[in-house]
Amino acid sequence: MRTLCASTLIGEFFVIGFAALVAMRLSDLSATTVWTVSGVAMVLCLALCGVLTRPGGLQLGWALQIGLIVSGFVVPAMFFLGAVFAGLWWASIHFGRKVDEAKARFAAGTDTA
Repeated sequence: MRTLCASTLIGEFFVIGFAALVAMRLSDLSATTVWTVSGVAMVLCLALCGVLTRPGGLQLGWALQIGLIVSGFVVPAMFFLGAVFAGLWWASIHFGRKVDEAKARFAAGTDTA
């Protein structure tokens, strides 16, 4: 699960950076504000890659997904991209757990498939 979730977060890191460039042109916000908010979100993406397996890591990831969707009020395309990444985040957790369970069964020698 960790690998899939981290891959999603790295993708979000780049999308947030590119969205910041768009926000500087499309919004009335100052460049300092845009880069401060975007920078915090980008650092959070990277930090979450390291704490995914700790308590609260996945919940922080969901909070980041909500923040990404809400950023659509500044850059309207982020409503769509945020929803796509929220779906990817869900899929990363859901299918990542299935892969982890299959690996555990295989390691235990109980995999019959």
